[in-house]
Amino acid sequence: MQNYINKYFFRLLLGTGLALSLFSSCGTKSKAPDISQIAINVKVERFDQALMRVDTNNVASGLKLLNETYPVFFPVFVEHIMNMGPYSDSSALVMKQMHNMLTNKDIRGLAEEVDLKFPNTQQIAKELSEAFRYTKYYIPSFNAPKVVGFISAISNFGAVTVDSVLGIGLDMYLGEDFPIYGLLAEEFPAYMVRKFTPQYIVPNAMRAWAQQHYPFRADGAKLIEQFVDMGKQQYFLDKVMPNTPDTLKIGYTAAQLKWCEQNEEMIYKYFVMNELLYTTDFQKIMHYTNETPSTQGMPGEAPGQIGYYVGWQIVKQYMEKHPDVTLQQLMEHKDALQIFTESKYRPR
Repeated sequence: MQNYINKYFFRLLLGTGLALSLFSSCGTKSKAPDISQIAINVKVERFDQALMRVDTNNVASGLKLLNETYPVFFPVFVEHIMNMGPYSDSSALVMKQMHNMLTNKDIRGLAEEVDLKFPNTQQIAKELSEAFRYTKYYIPSFNAPKVVGFISAISNFGAVTVDSVLGIGLDMYLGEDFPIYGLLAEEFPAYMVRKFTPQYIVPNAMRAWAQQHYPFRADGAKLIEQFVDMGKQQYFLDKVMPNTPDTLKIGYTAAQLKWCEQNEEMIYKYFVMNELLYTTDFQKIMHYTNETPSTQGMPGEAPGQIGYYVGWQIVKQYMEKHPDVTLQQLMEHKDALQIFTESKYRPR
C-alpha cells in the first residue's frame, strides 16, 4: 500500500487553504492537450458512509458485506489504516474493535462532520476525472483506479493507494478551522493544519498515484537524486493538473513560492557551497525533504521541503532541453544524475 500522506514523510503534504481564484497567477501556463475524447468518469464511492451504516448489533455480518463490496480496500483499512490487525470474519478481536469504533460518539460525530462538509463528492469526481484523462493522454497504459472516500479518526491518512484503489481520507480535509485539529496541535501544528482543505484532495491523490507507480528511490540515494525524484513528481502534477495553481501542487503559500522564485540562485548556491548535493547523510537529507515550517540553514521565508522546488526546476529545464522526451519516458527514467547533468541547471 502506498500512502503518500503518512508512509513516506510521516506527515501530511497538503496545500494552502485559500480559494483557487486567489492564486490564478501562480498556475501553470503551458497549453494543455485536448482530452475531450478520453472517456474517464470518476465516481467516488462513500466507504465511510457504508461503514457507518453497519448494524452495531450485528457487526460481523456488516463487516462481511463490506469485505465483499470492497475486497481490495477493506482488509487494508482494517489492518493498516485503523491498525486493528488482519481482518477475518472469525476474528473476535477485530469484531470487538470495530464495534467499539462504530459505537464511539466521537467517531460518529466525526462522520457527521464529514457528511456536512462533503454532502456529495461531485467536485472531487470532476477534478479527478480531468486529472485521470490527462494521465491517460500522457501515459496510455494508465488504468483509472477505483476511488473510495473513508475516515480514519484523523489518523494522518489523506490519500492512499491500494493496488487498483485510490482512497481519500475525507476527515483530513475538513478545513483549517475545524476545531478537532486544534486539539491535536502536538501532532498537527499550525503550519500543517492551515493546509487541511478540500482544495488539496486531488493534488494529494494524484501524487499518491504517482508515488505508487514511480516510487522514490530507496534510502542511500544522494540528495540530488532525491531532488530529481521530487521534481519528476512536481512535473507530473503540472502535466496532469494544468489548470491547478502551482501553490496547491507544491504545498507552498503564494509568498513562499514567490520567495523561491526570487531567490532561486541563492537556494541552489546554498547546496553547492555546503557540498550537499551528493550527500547521502540521512539526517541532512531530511532537512530538505521533510515537511517543516521552514528550511534549516536558510532565511525564515524559505519553505520546508525545499527539495521539491529545486527538483521541479531541474526537471523543467531538462524537459525544455529534451522536447522529444515524453512524460512517461521521464517518469520511467531511472538515472537521476543523468537528468541533473543534462538539465545543465545553473540558475542565474
